[in-house]
Amino acid sequence: MRTTVGHLAVAGTYIIFGLNIVVCRDIAVKTDLAPVVLLAMRVLVAAALFWLVSIFTPRERVPKLDLLKMLGAAVIGIVLPQITFLNAVARTTPVDVSIITTITPILTMFTAAIFLREPITWKKVLGVLVSFVGVVWIILQSNFNVGGASETTPLGLMYCVLNCTCFALYLGTCRPLIARYSVVTLMRWVFLFSFILSIPLALPLLPACHFANITPTVWWEIGFLIFFATFVAYVLLPVGQARIRPTLVSMYGYLQPIIAILLSIAAGTDRITFAKALAAALVFTGVAIVNKSKKREGA
Repeated sequence: MRTTVGHLAVAGTYIIFGLNIVVCRDIAVKTDLAPVVLLAMRVLVAAALFWLVSIFTPRERVPKLDLLKMLGAAVIGIVLPQITFLNAVARTTPVDVSIITTITPILTMFTAAIFLREPITWKKVLGVLVSFVGVVWIILQSNFNVGGASETTPLGLMYCVLNCTCFALYLGTCRPLIARYSVVTLMRWVFLFSFILSIPLALPLLPACHFANITPTVWWEIGFLIFFATFVAYVLLPVGQARIRPTLVSMYGYLQPIIAILLSIAAGTDRITFAKALAAALVFTGVAIVNKSKKREGA
């Protein structure tokens, strides 16, 4: 049951993240909000919500050393991934950003091996490669009509790689911290630190942001970004991280291009084919193989 809850929580997280790709591209195109300003808005509301919820939950003492670790988690798990992602989607085509982000499970597998002593077994390698082939196959034969940049720039590629690297480090290093504290305790500090870090970056850019020009539809998208893709997603993600291994958590990221395809099919700009169904089956087969791979002793 514990593992099932973990799978459901991570699947829910990455479904939200998949929808969020479309939302972020639309916000980037239709507003002049700098990525770091959006980040500050997200972490401010999320921090306020987590601290509000903490009033009704048991208090946990957090030593200074763990507060420093939570500060590090804020940097590699929130601040850098969010800034690099929002910059990447504005400078990278949907197909290219989807392909590049498929390296996250590979990077996570190695970081978990280095920092958490998770074994790199033949099953784990096979599972990651099977899913990798499946998701790239899906991406290359699909029509991602979800908006975004018309061409990929070198800077966009750099932001994509940085995004994948930072999030892989977060998934591959922070599991002990997640196992030690409740979701509310951990996230209230992580988002508080994230907001503090974003203040000096966002304040100088605020005068250039024309909030009055933002349409009601885009405000709804910003609301989704702040509440679901930030608060709800980071309630669910630690629940999954505490119950299933880092590489397996990261492999759920392969749901994101599948969600993009489903949105394109719903919009009538793409269609289901046997090849796409087979490729999707490869993705989930790879996840199943990694799920059966050897765990670290005591994990």
